[in-house]
Amino acid sequence: MLMINGQPYEIARDYREGFQEEIFFERYSEVLKKYDYIVGDWGFEKLRLKGFFEDSNKKANFDARISTLNDYLYEYCNFGCAYFVLKKLPMSMAPALPTEGVAETQLEQPTEITSHSVEEVTDTKQGDVESNDRV
Repeated sequence: MLMINGQPYEIARDYREGFQEEIFFERYSEVLKKYDYIVGDWGFEKLRLKGFFEDSNKKANFDARISTLNDYLYEYCNFGCAYFVLKKLPMSMAPALPTEGVAETQLEQPTEITSHSVEEVTDTKQGDVESNDRV
């Protein structure tokens, strides 16, 4: 689990070890907190960050939904580049702050990604992107 400004996230996908915590925090911007997913991709030794919403968010533009991740990787990223996907977790997953005089307890870590969207979308490798017939 990763805490970003008090919000818990988990690394849903880390393709070719693209996630580098120190560089991520240097590049992170508050505008990304509104998204359900943060995708980081590497090009020319620079990290680029982009936000995506859950597919269930009807107000989100089609290309800002997580189901379009493969299209984004194929069209806008360097072929075969390292990338990662961070998934925002509910605040209930955030570790509790210890109170004075109370011993800290160990929280159970999530063992499985609960969103089927990221798993389905990122199971195919970037080079094996399936074409979508859109009308």
